[in-house]
Amino acid sequence: MESFYLYLLKSSGLIALFYFAYYFMLRKETFFKSNRWFLLLGLFTAVLLPLVVLTKIIWVEPTPVNYNWSSLPINTIADEDHTEEYIYLGLAVIYCIGTLYLLTKFGFDFYSLQKVLRGKTVKRQAYFKFIDIQDNLAPFSFFNTIVYNSSLYSTTELENILEHEKVHSEQNHTVDVLISRLFCIVFWFNPFIWFYKKAIVQNLEYIADDEATKKISDKKAYQFTLLKITTHENCVAITNHFYQSLIKKRIVMLNKNQSKKSNSWKYTLILPVLVAFVSLFQIETIAQEKKSEQIITVPSKTNENSVDVYKINKNTTDEELKEKSSNLIENYAIIATFSGIKRNSKNELTAIKVDLKKGKEIAQKMETKGTEAINEFGIIISKNDDGMLTVNFGSDEKMINQKSIVVAPNAPSVTEKEIFINGKKVSEDDLDKIDPNEISTMNVNKNDNQQEIRIITNNHRKMINENDIYINNEKVSQNELERLDQNTIERMDVNKDDKTIRITTKNGIQYSQERNLPVPPTPPIPPVFNIKTPVPPAFPKAPKAPKGDPIKGDKKAWKEFEKKMEDFEAKMKKLEPQMEAFDKQMGEFDKKMEPFNKEMEVFEKKMKVYEQQMEQYYSNLERERKK
Repeated sequence: MESFYLYLLKSSGLIALFYFAYYFMLRKETFFKSNRWFLLLGLFTAVLLPLVVLTKIIWVEPTPVNYNWSSLPINTIADEDHTEEYIYLGLAVIYCIGTLYLLTKFGFDFYSLQKVLRGKTVKRQAYFKFIDIQDNLAPFSFFNTIVYNSSLYSTTELENILEHEKVHSEQNHTVDVLISRLFCIVFWFNPFIWFYKKAIVQNLEYIADDEATKKISDKKAYQFTLLKITTHENCVAITNHFYQSLIKKRIVMLNKNQSKKSNSWKYTLILPVLVAFVSLFQIETIAQEKKSEQIITVPSKTNENSVDVYKINKNTTDEELKEKSSNLIENYAIIATFSGIKRNSKNELTAIKVDLKKGKEIAQKMETKGTEAINEFGIIISKNDDGMLTVNFGSDEKMINQKSIVVAPNAPSVTEKEIFINGKKVSEDDLDKIDPNEISTMNVNKNDNQQEIRIITNNHRKMINENDIYINNEKVSQNELERLDQNTIERMDVNKDDKTIRITTKNGIQYSQERNLPVPPTPPIPPVFNIKTPVPPAFPKAPKAPKGDPIKGDKKAWKEFEKKMEDFEAKMKKLEPQMEAFDKQMGEFDKKMEPFNKEMEVFEKKMKVYEQQMEQYYSNLERERKK
């Protein structure tokens, strides 16, 4: 379940990235068809890219493992906390409820559409199906079916509407609407998917407006048709309906000059972001070790303690577990509880949980579970000369088979303890979480009241065995790297071809500067955009048409509506001078944009030079590092 949540999180992040790229870089461009494919590509990339995992396999020679079990303290483990599981379960329930609700609403929208189309007369013309209805609905198209109410519009208005809807049908815009709707169902918790859907629908309207006006002689009449359709607030959700709330933006885009083709470079800006996403989240490193017998070293001491080991393996029966529990309570007064026992079809143990308690002195817990049979482990009881008991778990078969294992007696805890895993300072909680089987080496240094534990894992050991290591351009040994505090690292470069690891520490920056390393080039400054876009005139609110048929319906209401429409049209006629003034302002705006566009062309040329300078800089930097 955690993997599913991680997948949803990665996909949601990619959706947000594509939306930001469209909103800040492409929204105001007139590349409507290219924007359509960019937005669709963003959705499919968000679904597929998190599933692409690049695997890097490292083959290394096995190294001896030095388990210093005597240095591991006994930790008191509290009762198991299921809070995280409850949180995941609660999130799953909330997600399912939201998804189920939206799926139901989606199905209801299909039912509403079928209800509108059922029993209506269909007129066919070439590729299109036309349905003339009597309901007060905004004109819409669904695939190749175009629905409208001819009694509500004049001949010119109806011609404009049909040209618009034909573009939706010919270019299959219904597919885009359905895809965006399905993504809203799956990623309903992501606020950006709703903005994304709105951007897709808005861009489809831009496409239809742009294509329709190419076939219509009177562009202003088309704009007035847009305004009139706003009176119809009823529409079918899953269709391409002529009415949209963003009428002002559509009119602005209709009057905007075509964007220059040179601006199409903006589409490529998403590529480095996707490369960074794959590099950070989609590369899995798998270390595989050549098979060889592991060598286990056990520290020796002159005075050994008596040790008793209770082994548990995949073939241990329930009766044997009861016997071990009885022996522990009889011999050491330790209460052993075995729970969570699961077995496979071969009656082999696949899961078991062990709790050990002895009053307030000892409380140890261990749990193993999975689909495969468990590995052998043991409960190790050691007793020193003073009669003090030490309880621990061992998971190494050879260690368990030892007749005498030295286990440190209970001792007062040191006042200060520093723990390093692969050179990084961690807490005791991090030490408790590490699997002993992952440990390659562990060194413990004690000085007065201070204790330092340094652990190197198998994966880290394999990596440093393969490569030559340089710290501040000086070759060092593996031991020096292991003792390096990762908090002091400023930069680390891994070269797969040369098999080198180069580390620059914070203290080594000054040293690098003294070597006269090449200075990176300065990027060009982009031109400042300070031109204000003209504001279109404020259009009056159109009257709302009454429900029902204008002939068989409420005649009084329809007469009042006609009067209101006359007033509305009169007000719109008064706005014609303002619309003409707005057209002139847009023309002046385009003229002002010409110098800015030229500055952008100069900036783009400088950027190409800067990119070449950066390539040369990296080449010189690599040459200096190899000296």
